[in-house]
Amino acid sequence: MDKQRDILVVDKLGIVRTDSEEEYLAHLLCLGGSCRYRFNERDFDLHTGDLSIIRKRKMIEKMEPSDDFQCKIIYAKPGFIELCTPQSNYGMKGQLALFLNPVMHLTPEQQIICRRDFEILEARIKDTEHRFYREILINSMQTAILDFFDFHARIYGESDISTQNASIMSRFLKMLENGSFREHREVTYYADCLCVTSKYLSEVSKKVSGYAANYWINRYTILEISRLLRDKSLTFVQISDMFGFSSPAYFSRYVQRNLGLNPTDYRE
Repeated sequence: MDKQRDILVVDKLGIVRTDSEEEYLAHLLCLGGSCRYRFNERDFDLHTGDLSIIRKRKMIEKMEPSDDFQCKIIYAKPGFIELCTPQSNYGMKGQLALFLNPVMHLTPEQQIICRRDFEILEARIKDTEHRFYREILINSMQTAILDFFDFHARIYGESDISTQNASIMSRFLKMLENGSFREHREVTYYADCLCVTSKYLSEVSKKVSGYAANYWINRYTILEISRLLRDKSLTFVQISDMFGFSSPAYFSRYVQRNLGLNPTDYRE
């Protein structure tokens, strides 16, 4: 990856669009004002001192910042974040929790630490003449991630996830993030790929995230379908075919059951 594109720090929204071909994780620190946005089919409000971490930016809708909204945003590629993330099972718990609620309300002391992390990263990104540029970037991002872990753990509690369960859940979510749900929506498929039973995979998922495995399969599926339904250049038949539904009627029933509206009403 190009070192200039692995990570960047900006001070306003829209620098990297949510529909960008390149995927970026966003870490947004609200410095003033407020901002409302919709993520994962839920509404969230950001206020001064809040930190928002979004892993799947394409799930963001309806960004509504106040006129006095100020922020700093770290955009980083998933591969770079994986490289910087410490070997800790806490990362899995944090990832799942942030999928459900991406906002952390920081204390004044945590806000100071967070701003310092952002400032250090911004300075390191600019220091392209550093002989160990990539290494210093990784080190600075890893420090920030550990601080984010600490913020999250103090708000939501420590993790008691075993290494084995973290590994299983990580691989399961990786398959979903890579789009396997378009063709496979049965727990048995993922369990077979992970060399465990369906019951065991669901138990692990429940223990790690609070939700059974089929919840995550269905969540990824319906979020992608809802995103595609908003694209009026695609017909319902095309979307149905993308997900391998046996018929448009079955697709319509699936949408009705999960979104509460049929495809036509949802699109309108």
